[in-house]
Amino acid sequence: MPDTLKKVLLGAVAGALLVGFVWHAMSERAKRAPLMSGAGAGAMSGKPGGPSTPGMGGAPTGVVAVPARIERLALELEALGTAKASESVDITARTSNLVTVVHFTEGQQVRRGDVLVEMDSQQARADMAIAEAALKESTSQYHRSRELYTTKVLSDAQLEQIEAAFKSNEARVAAARARLADTVVRAPFAGRVGLRRISVGSLVNPGAVMTTLDDTSTIKLDFTIPETYLAAVAPGLEIVAKSPAYPGQSFAGKVSSVDSRVDPDTRSVTVRAIVPNPAGVLKPGMFLTVHMTRSESDVLLVPEETLVPEQGDVFVFVVKDGKAAKRLVHTGQRRVGAVQVLDGLTAGELVVTEGTQKLRDGASVQLQEAATDNTAPASARPPGGA
Repeated sequence: MPDTLKKVLLGAVAGALLVGFVWHAMSERAKRAPLMSGAGAGAMSGKPGGPSTPGMGGAPTGVVAVPARIERLALELEALGTAKASESVDITARTSNLVTVVHFTEGQQVRRGDVLVEMDSQQARADMAIAEAALKESTSQYHRSRELYTTKVLSDAQLEQIEAAFKSNEARVAAARARLADTVVRAPFAGRVGLRRISVGSLVNPGAVMTTLDDTSTIKLDFTIPETYLAAVAPGLEIVAKSPAYPGQSFAGKVSSVDSRVDPDTRSVTVRAIVPNPAGVLKPGMFLTVHMTRSESDVLLVPEETLVPEQGDVFVFVVKDGKAAKRLVHTGQRRVGAVQVLDGLTAGELVVTEGTQKLRDGASVQLQEAATDNTAPASARPPGGA
């Protein structure tokens, strides 16, 4: 048989096989198409044969829930604070003048009214002498004029003019006395002076700081707490402060006041405590750790695993009449395995501890027993559980 004929026959056989394979594949696809269409419709409609959302019109979702309960809990709060002097001021000059005498040494303890700095007072004393001389003359003239007025020698207008001059000279004496007093700088309260920033002969200008004065016999300790603890902190609450500068040493004090405003950005409030500092070891500006403990009180607790954080808020799922209700709550103090709920929940309501990730608001639920776990904290196990 010629080679050309063999090639023609082989090509025909191959073509026939290819056509048969394509026809078989199309037939199988046509058979499966109705089945796939029915399954897809079932999936979309939620009918048997297709998947459905758990707990939403389908079988109830199995969950574990425990009741929220009232327990005794002591407030324990830790915060970071900054020490401030009970009284603090910069000692400054009120007028431009030359320093003549410095009466204090750096770090010296002074009493209220002690002279700290003297400045050149020659001009002030001269002005004072002139004003006193003018007052003396006008005083004598005023007394003579009153005697003459009784004899009708002086008129009302003349007497008023002499009296005005007398009062004007009195005011000049008072002004000269004030300028003379400004040449002496005194301590406004008892305390400890800081570093000296002037020397004898220095020309100081108004507002120039010559030294500092701090009353550190008691320390004001300012710290911030979250607004959720605002109701638990009140004046008189005892605190304990510690400083890294004095390891192993603590400083006791009491809360003196709570700020009247809450910071809208940080949602915190500033608290001020008074800490006695008789030895003077605490300095203004020191960093302190504050510990507060309040006596036990009845609070509402739920297990930690009930909380569902979402976009900055905290929710829990409450089971009622076989349905799960999503509830916004505000939390307070925490302890191992449990969290205080400040509002949004009442004692005895069932809150979901297991299965929250499968729930939606309004979903049907079925209560189940929690798995035995002897290592779990008591607050995380339902009543009667192992």
